[in-house]
Amino acid sequence: DPAKAAAHAAEHGIPRSFGTYEAMLDDPGVDAVYVSVPNSLHHPCTMAALAAGKHVLCEKPYTRRPDDVNEAFDAADRAGLVLMEAFMWRHTRQTQRLLELLPRIGRLQTVRATFSFPLRNPDNIRLRADLDGGSLMDVGCYCVSGARRLAGGEPATVYGTQEIGPSGVDLRFTGVLTFPGGVVAEFTSAFTTDHESLEAIGTEGRLWLPDPWHNVRGVFYLNDEEIRLDPGNPYQLE
Repeated sequence: DPAKAAAHAAEHGIPRSFGTYEAMLDDPGVDAVYVSVPNSLHHPCTMAALAAGKHVLCEKPYTRRPDDVNEAFDAADRAGLVLMEAFMWRHTRQTQRLLELLPRIGRLQTVRATFSFPLRNPDNIRLRADLDGGSLMDVGCYCVSGARRLAGGEPATVYGTQEIGPSGVDLRFTGVLTFPGGVVAEFTSAFTTDHESLEAIGTEGRLWLPDPWHNVRGVFYLNDEEIRLDPGNPYQLE
Protein backbone atom coordinates (compact mmCIF):
# COMPACT_ATOMS: atom_id res chain seq x y z
CA ASP A 1 0.00 0.00 0.00
CA PRO A 2 1.73 3.23 -1.11
CA ALA A 3 0.27 5.31 1.74
CA LYS A 4 1.30 2.84 4.43
CA ALA A 5 4.74 2.51 2.89
CA ALA A 6 5.18 6.30 2.80
CA ALA A 7 4.06 6.64 6.41
CA HIS A 8 6.47 3.93 7.57
CA ALA A 9 9.32 5.51 5.62
CA ALA A 10 8.61 8.93 7.11
CA GLU A 11 8.50 7.52 10.65
CA HIS A 12 11.87 5.79 10.30
CA GLY A 13 13.72 8.31 8.13
CA ILE A 14 13.81 6.08 5.04
CA PRO A 15 14.44 8.20 1.92
CA ARG A 16 12.26 6.26 -0.54
CA SER A 17 9.22 3.99 -0.40
CA PHE A 18 7.15 1.99 -2.86
CA GLY A 19 3.65 0.64 -3.21
CA THR A 20 4.64 -2.55 -5.05
CA TYR A 21 7.63 -4.88 -5.32
CA GLU A 22 7.75 -4.13 -9.04
CA ALA A 23 8.15 -0.40 -8.43
CA MET A 24 10.97 -1.05 -6.00
CA LEU A 25 12.78 -3.36 -8.43
CA ASP A 26 12.42 -0.77 -11.21
CA ASP A 27 14.25 1.87 -9.14
CA PRO A 28 17.88 2.16 -10.34
CA GLY A 29 18.79 3.63 -6.94
CA VAL A 30 18.16 0.27 -5.24
CA ASP A 31 21.28 -1.91 -5.41
CA ALA A 32 20.29 -4.84 -3.18
CA VAL A 33 17.17 -6.30 -1.63
CA TYR A 34 16.46 -8.37 1.47
CA VAL A 35 13.80 -11.01 0.80
CA SER A 36 11.88 -11.68 4.02
CA VAL A 37 8.56 -12.90 2.65
CA PRO A 38 7.11 -16.33 3.63
CA ASN A 39 9.10 -19.41 2.60
CA SER A 40 7.09 -20.32 -0.49
CA LEU A 41 7.70 -16.85 -1.98
CA HIS A 42 11.49 -16.76 -1.52
CA HIS A 43 12.29 -18.14 -4.95
CA PRO A 44 9.96 -16.07 -7.17
CA CYS A 45 10.86 -12.85 -5.36
CA THR A 46 14.57 -13.65 -5.56
CA MET A 47 14.37 -14.44 -9.28
CA ALA A 48 12.53 -11.18 -9.92
CA ALA A 49 15.19 -9.24 -8.02
CA LEU A 50 18.05 -10.94 -9.87
CA ALA A 51 16.33 -10.27 -13.20
CA ALA A 52 16.21 -6.59 -12.19
CA GLY A 53 19.96 -6.59 -11.51
CA LYS A 54 19.77 -6.49 -7.71
CA HIS A 55 21.96 -8.31 -5.22
CA VAL A 56 19.86 -10.48 -2.88
CA LEU A 57 20.00 -11.51 0.77
CA CYS A 58 17.23 -14.10 1.08
CA GLU A 59 15.88 -15.37 4.37
CA LYS A 60 16.44 -18.97 5.38
CA PRO A 61 15.69 -21.50 4.17
CA TYR A 62 15.96 -20.44 0.56
CA THR A 63 13.60 -23.22 -0.54
CA ARG A 64 12.90 -26.92 -0.04
CA ARG A 65 13.18 -27.53 -3.80
CA PRO A 66 16.71 -28.30 -5.08
CA ASP A 67 15.95 -27.24 -8.66
CA ASP A 68 15.01 -23.74 -7.42
CA VAL A 69 18.35 -23.47 -5.61
CA ASN A 70 20.30 -24.35 -8.75
CA GLU A 71 18.24 -21.99 -10.90
CA ALA A 72 18.71 -19.04 -8.56
CA PHE A 73 22.42 -19.36 -7.85
CA ASP A 74 23.18 -20.07 -11.51
CA ALA A 75 21.25 -16.92 -12.46
CA ALA A 76 23.18 -14.87 -9.90
CA ASP A 77 26.50 -16.21 -11.19
CA ARG A 78 25.62 -15.41 -14.79
CA ALA A 79 24.63 -11.86 -13.85
CA GLY A 80 27.63 -11.28 -11.57
CA LEU A 81 25.34 -10.68 -8.60
CA VAL A 82 25.57 -11.74 -4.97
CA LEU A 83 22.88 -14.13 -3.75
CA MET A 84 23.16 -15.22 -0.13
CA GLU A 85 20.98 -17.30 2.18
CA ALA A 86 20.52 -15.48 5.48
CA PHE A 87 21.79 -17.92 8.10
CA MET A 88 23.11 -15.20 10.42
CA TRP A 89 24.43 -17.74 12.96
CA ARG A 90 27.23 -18.69 10.56
CA HIS A 91 28.72 -15.20 10.83
CA THR A 92 28.93 -14.78 14.61
CA ARG A 93 32.19 -14.61 16.54
CA GLN A 94 31.00 -17.65 18.47
CA THR A 95 30.73 -19.73 15.30
CA GLN A 96 34.14 -18.61 14.08
CA ARG A 97 35.69 -19.55 17.43
CA LEU A 98 33.81 -22.87 17.38
CA LEU A 99 35.40 -23.78 14.06
CA GLU A 100 38.85 -22.74 15.31
CA LEU A 101 38.51 -25.00 18.36
CA LEU A 102 36.99 -27.97 16.52
CA PRO A 103 40.35 -29.76 15.98
CA ARG A 104 40.86 -29.86 19.76
CA ILE A 105 38.13 -32.48 20.20
CA GLY A 106 39.87 -34.92 17.88
CA ARG A 107 38.12 -36.63 15.01
CA LEU A 108 34.54 -35.45 14.83
CA GLN A 109 32.09 -38.31 15.27
CA THR A 110 28.68 -36.95 16.31
CA VAL A 111 26.76 -33.68 15.96
CA ARG A 112 23.63 -33.06 18.04
CA ALA A 113 21.41 -30.05 17.45
CA THR A 114 18.05 -28.72 18.61
CA PHE A 115 15.96 -25.65 17.89
CA SER A 116 12.39 -25.28 19.06
CA PHE A 117 9.99 -22.76 20.55
CA PRO A 118 6.33 -22.87 21.63
CA LEU A 119 3.99 -21.68 18.87
CA ARG A 120 0.48 -21.19 20.20
CA ASN A 121 -1.14 -18.91 17.62
CA PRO A 122 -2.99 -21.14 15.13
CA ASP A 123 -3.02 -18.31 12.57
CA ASN A 124 0.78 -17.95 12.48
CA ILE A 125 2.16 -18.21 8.93
CA ARG A 126 4.64 -20.87 10.15
CA LEU A 127 1.67 -23.25 10.41
CA ARG A 128 0.46 -22.73 6.83
CA ALA A 129 1.23 -25.57 4.45
CA ASP A 130 0.64 -23.36 1.37
CA LEU A 131 3.46 -21.07 2.57
CA ASP A 132 5.90 -23.99 3.14
CA GLY A 133 5.56 -23.78 6.90
CA GLY A 134 6.56 -26.30 9.54
CA SER A 135 9.22 -26.64 12.20
CA LEU A 136 11.83 -28.11 9.84
CA MET A 137 11.55 -25.16 7.47
CA ASP A 138 11.46 -22.55 10.22
CA VAL A 139 13.99 -23.73 12.82
CA GLY A 140 15.11 -27.24 11.88
CA CYS A 141 16.96 -25.76 8.93
CA TYR A 142 19.35 -24.18 11.46
CA CYS A 143 20.16 -27.64 12.79
CA VAL A 144 20.84 -28.91 9.28
CA SER A 145 23.01 -25.86 8.62
CA GLY A 146 24.92 -26.51 11.84
CA ALA A 147 25.52 -30.15 10.98
CA ARG A 148 26.75 -29.28 7.49
CA ARG A 149 29.05 -26.55 8.80
CA LEU A 150 30.67 -28.79 11.39
CA ALA A 151 30.87 -31.89 9.17
CA GLY A 152 32.28 -29.80 6.33
CA GLY A 153 30.13 -31.06 3.51
CA GLU A 154 26.88 -32.59 2.36
CA PRO A 155 25.24 -35.65 3.95
CA ALA A 156 25.42 -38.97 2.18
CA THR A 157 22.18 -40.29 3.66
CA VAL A 158 19.21 -38.60 5.30
CA TYR A 159 16.42 -39.97 7.47
CA GLY A 160 13.56 -38.01 8.99
CA THR A 161 10.36 -38.50 10.90
CA GLN A 162 7.69 -35.91 11.67
CA GLU A 163 4.65 -35.22 13.79
CA ILE A 164 2.02 -33.51 11.63
CA GLY A 165 -0.34 -30.94 13.16
CA PRO A 166 -3.93 -30.06 12.23
CA SER A 167 -2.85 -27.59 9.54
CA GLY A 168 -0.78 -30.18 7.68
CA VAL A 169 2.73 -29.03 8.64
CA ASP A 170 5.20 -30.69 10.97
CA LEU A 171 4.97 -29.55 14.60
CA ARG A 172 7.98 -31.68 15.44
CA PHE A 173 10.68 -33.09 13.19
CA THR A 174 13.60 -35.39 13.98
CA GLY A 175 16.36 -36.11 11.49
CA VAL A 176 19.52 -38.17 11.18
CA LEU A 177 22.21 -37.24 8.67
CA THR A 178 25.28 -39.32 7.89
CA PHE A 179 28.31 -37.69 6.30
CA PRO A 180 31.30 -39.11 4.43
CA GLY A 181 34.01 -39.91 6.95
CA GLY A 182 31.62 -41.36 9.50
CA VAL A 183 30.11 -38.24 11.08
CA VAL A 184 26.51 -38.73 12.21
CA ALA A 185 24.25 -35.75 13.00
CA GLU A 186 21.03 -36.00 15.00
CA PHE A 187 18.61 -33.08 15.32
CA THR A 188 15.15 -32.16 16.50
CA SER A 189 13.04 -29.10 15.70
CA ALA A 190 9.62 -28.32 17.15
CA PHE A 191 6.91 -25.77 17.84
CA THR A 192 6.15 -27.40 21.19
CA THR A 193 9.13 -26.72 23.50
CA ASP A 194 11.65 -23.97 24.18
CA HIS A 195 15.15 -25.26 23.48
CA GLU A 196 18.24 -24.74 21.36
CA SER A 197 21.68 -26.33 21.40
CA LEU A 198 24.56 -27.47 19.22
CA GLU A 199 27.05 -30.11 20.31
CA ALA A 200 30.08 -31.53 18.53
CA ILE A 201 31.49 -34.78 19.95
CA GLY A 202 34.89 -36.02 18.91
CA THR A 203 37.32 -38.74 19.85
CA GLU A 204 39.04 -36.45 22.38
CA GLY A 205 36.26 -34.28 23.80
CA ARG A 206 33.24 -32.18 22.99
CA LEU A 207 32.14 -28.64 22.22
CA TRP A 208 28.72 -27.58 23.50
CA LEU A 209 26.85 -24.39 22.60
CA PRO A 210 23.72 -23.66 24.69
CA ASP A 211 22.85 -20.67 22.49
CA PRO A 212 24.16 -21.43 18.99
CA TRP A 213 21.58 -19.77 16.77
CA HIS A 214 20.75 -16.44 18.46
CA ASN A 215 24.12 -16.10 20.25
CA VAL A 216 22.81 -13.77 22.94
CA ARG A 217 24.64 -15.32 25.91
CA GLY A 218 28.12 -15.25 24.41
CA VAL A 219 29.24 -18.42 26.22
CA PHE A 220 29.98 -21.99 25.18
CA TYR A 221 32.05 -24.90 26.46
CA LEU A 222 35.08 -26.92 25.40
CA ASN A 223 34.80 -29.96 27.65
CA ASP A 224 34.66 -28.35 31.12
CA GLU A 225 36.25 -25.04 30.01
CA GLU A 226 33.88 -22.07 29.76
CA ILE A 227 34.59 -19.78 26.82
CA ARG A 228 33.10 -16.29 26.70
CA LEU A 229 32.97 -13.92 23.75
CA ASP A 230 31.37 -10.57 23.02
CA PRO A 231 28.44 -11.87 20.96
CA GLY A 232 28.01 -8.71 18.87
CA ASN A 233 24.99 -8.30 16.61
CA PRO A 234 24.67 -11.41 14.41
CA TYR A 235 22.67 -9.54 11.77
CA GLN A 236 25.25 -6.78 11.44
CA LEU A 237 27.98 -9.41 11.21
CA GLU A 238 25.98 -11.20 8.53
